[in-house]
Amino acid sequence: MLNETDVACNLVTSPITSPIISDVKTINRAVLDIMPLALATVPWGILCGSLAIKIGLTAIQTQLMSLLVFAGAAQLASITILGAAGAISSIFSSTFVISSRHLLYSAVFREHVRQRSFLSRCCIAFFLTDEMFAVTCAYIEKHKTFSALYAISAGITFYVVWNVSTFAGIVAGQYIPNLENLGLEFAIAATFIAIVIPSIKDPSILIAVLVSGFSALVLSIYIPDSALIIATITGMLAGYFTPIKE
Repeated sequence: MLNETDVACNLVTSPITSPIISDVKTINRAVLDIMPLALATVPWGILCGSLAIKIGLTAIQTQLMSLLVFAGAAQLASITILGAAGAISSIFSSTFVISSRHLLYSAVFREHVRQRSFLSRCCIAFFLTDEMFAVTCAYIEKHKTFSALYAISAGITFYVVWNVSTFAGIVAGQYIPNLENLGLEFAIAATFIAIVIPSIKDPSILIAVLVSGFSALVLSIYIPDSALIIATITGMLAGYFTPIKE
């Protein structure tokens, strides 16, 4: 007769439970990997929520922006333009420029998701952020395979943290005056630094980072509307043509 230990071992190693355990481990890994980056954006989300309230958006409108748009930098830009009574066309153009980097992210993921179901691809597309892209690429590099479950789990985790942060900003914006003067916007730069630094593993990437960063600083003075795109392309070309020592 099998004792309780044998039964438990058989359940764990059975063909039915093994995939479930593997999926749970993948989800846990995704949550743990993205959580530091997600928490780093909490001040960013608070700032977004509080600024939206300050310019006159209702709490529901502000929360829906994070729930449906889910694009931190684009949301902040839109809120700033709305606060200055800017044109709708300015919001669309700014959002396009700011979010254009997602075209690069999508190109990287294309070969990995092309055989996935339509629903899976839509979920990955909606939850695609800088942070989700970074941890998923690290997962691919480590495990030599793409996991849609990992990518979506990481994306959902970040989505929840971002929306909770926005809600906190909505509440704080109603009771704490001049919240935008606390320097919370530094979280934006800190988050991108945390994403970029671990990815610098060879001279070509270092050159790409330095050139794109310097180009962005210089171009933002003269052509702020196109600085991001031009700096990105310049950095990519610099990295591509950097000789690699064998």
